[in-house]
Amino acid sequence: MNLTGASALVTGGASGLGLATARRLAAAGAAVTIIDLPSSAGAAIADELGGTFAPADVTDPEQVAAAVKIAAAAGPLRVVVNCAGIAPPAKVLGRNGDPSPLGDFERVIRVNLIGTFNVIGQASAAMARTEPDADSGDRGVIVNTASVAAFDGQIGQPAYSASKGGVHAMTLPIAREFARYGIRVLTIAPGIMETPMLAGLPQAAQDSLGQQVPYPQRLGRPDEYAQLVMAIIDNGYLNGETIRLDGAIRMQPK
Repeated sequence: MNLTGASALVTGGASGLGLATARRLAAAGAAVTIIDLPSSAGAAIADELGGTFAPADVTDPEQVAAAVKIAAAAGPLRVVVNCAGIAPPAKVLGRNGDPSPLGDFERVIRVNLIGTFNVIGQASAAMARTEPDADSGDRGVIVNTASVAAFDGQIGQPAYSASKGGVHAMTLPIAREFARYGIRVLTIAPGIMETPMLAGLPQAAQDSLGQQVPYPQRLGRPDEYAQLVMAIIDNGYLNGETIRLDGAIRMQPK
């Protein structure tokens, strides 16, 4: 797919996996629109990339619709990458043996799963109205972010694992639905990555996590995620699949 003159939308694009992806897309010639929270560095990143910042909550249909409208005005919307997400740990039972607040579980599901679905719905409506790309025949590509926690969830991750498992589970049915429009849908399930969430850990803890990876024994790099996004865009026969990007790690219970 030729991205020169095309538009790309990246949620969570102000940091981590989303930022690395936004940079790769901009380097490939796409006009990048970043969705992130108003408190993020999205405006500065958009200026750096010559793109646009659309502050929005991914769970808000009106805010996301406005961001999609901005992206579609910059060129035919060809790429959407969903990287926005949260990962607060919480066990089912608290220290005193009482159930954890249900609202905590609902919030993770709402941001990670419902937010991803919301962006897919709003963006695909714009994609479906574009002319197919002359090189590939695709109207667009949607890449979602799950996690190895969808398959190897650890203690304290029931909400996160459920949310990412949901992203994985809806990939194939949405890809099948969008086949008629020429829109491909895929999901990446990263392992332990060098994201802002992990950057706050002591270096010794980061090194310990990296040593759990069979090979290479280190944390994954955001740009390796971004490279996979670009490979997905380029390979027109990839569709309806979740791809693990994890150095062959299989997470232990804790």
